Amino acid sequence: MRILLCEDIRGLGWLGDVVDVNDGYARNYLLPQGRGKPATKANLRAISKDKVKRAEQRKLEEEQLQRVAEAVEGAEAVVAAKANEQGVLFGSVSASEIAQNLREQGFEVADEDVALHEHIKQVGTAEVTLKFAGDLTATVSVVVVPEGGDVEEIKAAEKAAAEKAAQEEKAAAEKEAEQKEAVQGGENEPDDKDS
Repeated sequence: MRILLCEDIRGLGWLGDVVDVNDGYARNYLLPQGRGKPATKANLRAISKDKVKRAEQRKLEEEQLQRVAEAVEGAEAVVAAKANEQGVLFGSVSASEIAQNLREQGFEVADEDVALHEHIKQVGTAEVTLKFAGDLTATVSVVVVPEGGDVEEIKAAEKAAAEKAAQEEKAAAEKEAEQKEAVQGGENEPDDKDS
C-alpha cells in the first residue's frame, strides 16, 4: 500500500515521503495513529507546505547534531558502579548512565545516542561510540570506577598495566631476536670437514 507519511519515521522515511508498506502495517499502525495517510493527490497537495518546513527543520537539526558531535568528541564520562575486589561490576554500565553523565557535563546527548556494542562489566576505561543521525558519530571515553573509588587510581592502574605489557612485549622481542641470532650464528660457522 502506498502511504504518505505525516511525520518522520526512523527507518521508513521523512514527512511528505510516499512509501510502500505492507497493508497490515498501514491499516493497523500508520493510519490509525495519524502517522500516515493514503497517497492521494489531495493529500499530497495538503502536506506540501509542511514538507518544505520539515525539510528546513531537519537541516537545522542536522547542523545542531553536527555541533554536538564535534563538541562531545573525545569527552570523558565517569561512571561509578558497584564492583568486587577484582574490578568486576555487579551488573553493567548502561547507555542511560553514560548519557546522563555527559548531560551533567553540558553535552546534549540522548540515551538512544549511546551505542554500546557490548556491555561494560569491568572497572576501567572503555571507548564508546555515540551515534547521532545517519553516519554522524562521536567517540567518548567511559571511565568506570568502583563506588567510592578514584578516577586517578583507575587511570594509574591502567597505565601501569599498559607499561608492564609493553615491557613484557619488549623482553619477548629481545629474546626472539637473540634466538634468531644464535641460530644464524650456528649456520655461519665454517665446517671443520673442509680443512
